[in-house]
Amino acid sequence: MPFWITATIFAAFMQNLRFLLQRHLRVTTLSTMGATWARFAFAMPFVGIALGIWLWITGQSLPASSDAFWGYAVTGAIAQMLATACVVALFGRRNFAVGVTLCKTEVILTALIGLVVLGEAVSSFAVIAIAVGFFGVILLSDPPKTAVALPWQARIFNAASGFGLLSGLLFGVSAVCYRGATLSLIGGDEVLRAAVALLTATCVQTVTLGLWLAWREAGQITRVMAAWRVSALVGFTSMLGSLGWFTAFALQTAAYVKALGQVELVFTFLFSVFWLRERSSGKEIAGLVLLVASLLLIFLGEWA
Repeated sequence: MPFWITATIFAAFMQNLRFLLQRHLRVTTLSTMGATWARFAFAMPFVGIALGIWLWITGQSLPASSDAFWGYAVTGAIAQMLATACVVALFGRRNFAVGVTLCKTEVILTALIGLVVLGEAVSSFAVIAIAVGFFGVILLSDPPKTAVALPWQARIFNAASGFGLLSGLLFGVSAVCYRGATLSLIGGDEVLRAAVALLTATCVQTVTLGLWLAWREAGQITRVMAAWRVSALVGFTSMLGSLGWFTAFALQTAAYVKALGQVELVFTFLFSVFWLRERSSGKEIAGLVLLVASLLLIFLGEWA
């Protein structure tokens, strides 16, 4: 099995676990941006330690950077930071499984952005997959039934759909930029380049969002630190998952990495049903099935 597949599946599992921990922080003590910052602030030292250990084990030197690397890394960092905030905000509007699944529009958008920015095309099967995934998102965007009948515009164009689609776009931008960043580094193996790009992005995110919290949400940083037990777990799982994603991006086109990353949906449902005791409607399950089918179509096209 190609190493990028192993790295992607591992990253998807760790990301799902991290979302679960962030959800706990969001619904108990922290604001949306506070729970988002906890992920970056507590991941940064873990990433630095992991990079130092890999340098020591392999005996490599740090790869040389370029202007392109800094442009990709900073843009990807900001896009990912905003996308993560959208995901955390989703948790207050839909159940855990649907909230994460709405973000999976990133697979479609990553393919389009990758083609425009890096010139990396996908197979013709991806066109069919995009159509199937689109219908899945439409099903998932329908809000829960209420006592008051809603017009169709409100049922499709609602806050949950907006957060999901915006997070998908931003995650797509970050994925393509992170692949561009790892490819722009000169020297070192894929894991080393992934770790350097990840540490750079995490530092940008920690400082940027930390300054925003200090300005706009006084006391939130103190609350994050007070919840250090859970926040540290968020940071650790974030570091492991991000290293998996960055390594996969260094080895394979971002669109296919994100497509395989939809295996996270399986993990999400397991956590949602057996841990959080949440229930999903038939329409939501149908939407998930369509999104998973889009994943299968992409890989049938690649491996046929």
